[in-house]
Amino acid sequence: MSLLRALPLLGRRVPRSAFGFPPPASASGEKAALALAAAAAAAGRPCLEKARPRSGRKGHQTPPRTRRAAGGGAAAITASLGLSVFSLFSRETEKEKGVQEEEKEKGVQEEEKEATKEDTIIYLLKTAKLNIMKGELDKAEQILHEAARLSHESDNRNAIIYTYDLMANLAFIRGQMEQSEKLFKATMSYLLTGDTKEDDNAIIEISLKLTSIYAARNQHELALTGYQFCLMTLEEKVAKQKDVPADVLPEAEKDNTRLLLGMTLDSYARYLLANNQAAAAQKMYERALQIAVEVQGETHPQTVVLMSDLATALDSQGLYDEAHARVARASELARQTEHPEAHIVLNNLAGILMHKEDYAQAGQVYKAALKQAEKVGDEASAQYVRKEMAELAKRQRKRGQPQKEDGAEAGKA
Repeated sequence: MSLLRALPLLGRRVPRSAFGFPPPASASGEKAALALAAAAAAAGRPCLEKARPRSGRKGHQTPPRTRRAAGGGAAAITASLGLSVFSLFSRETEKEKGVQEEEKEKGVQEEEKEATKEDTIIYLLKTAKLNIMKGELDKAEQILHEAARLSHESDNRNAIIYTYDLMANLAFIRGQMEQSEKLFKATMSYLLTGDTKEDDNAIIEISLKLTSIYAARNQHELALTGYQFCLMTLEEKVAKQKDVPADVLPEAEKDNTRLLLGMTLDSYARYLLANNQAAAAQKMYERALQIAVEVQGETHPQTVVLMSDLATALDSQGLYDEAHARVARASELARQTEHPEAHIVLNNLAGILMHKEDYAQAGQVYKAALKQAEKVGDEASAQYVRKEMAELAKRQRKRGQPQKEDGAEAGKA
């Protein structure tokens, strides 16, 4: 099983030496064995050439360099020489065959060894991914370092790329932005030194991740340059792919490019919203939501989140009615589909209700959000909901309005 079949490539020009990563080996064991066999064969050919009869000036064979002896001695000597030469050639041929068979066997053993090593790498990468999902980040890091070592030993480019990408994502999760940046750049380097084009989705995805790092560091010039590159490249690519026949480019590939564009728009919108550019963020969210609905459908988990995020951008501009319409729909879809982040959507709904000064409804929805957050074990969200509930209580006291215990919005939640 090839590595790419077993693991999807996340899907990625800087010199590798700049990051201190060891270069891949120059040749595998199998290639070395084949080179040795070729050298052995080449060494045998001159001997065979010397043993052939030489041609005279007119194309006739030159007679053997022996004199006739009495009693047919010359013929006997000639026959003896011919037999000994034949025996020598036979031994050389047998020896050559033996070397070839030995090298062939070594080649098979090397292939089996490399196949076993690749299976081990695949297992390690799957285990590391599982540990990341479980939050066991130290274990994941140790496993990924072992996978990286084996990948370099076997000169497995795909394994190196995938391992580096996982290590970069892990560093990003842990807030190790400098290390994450180096690993993402190393991954991109391996891709670009191969046959991967600069507009390949893997390259754009890594570019987007690097852009997210710059955004997190408040390196705004680099972040804006990154977002502009990703958006411009993807928009051109989507336009080119639009009219390409399905038998040339499958629809699934076109959808992947559009979804990557949607992910870029979503990331850019969050960056804009964090930097107090809500109106610009709204436009990005609207485009991202349109793509999500067209490609994945309204009930897809990502579509629901985008709908809720768009409501946040509208809410930030004081467009409370529009925001409420969007988040209410997102909340209903989250309830129907048992969305894993339904409590976050509910919290957003409650916040917008509070801004609309519908405190009674907001209180009930906050309670529902807190209950679900505690149920799924999302303590960070639960703490945030409690903080929002405290703010709601402060506003109610200021207005002298007690919190009611019922509400239509809460019933729907």
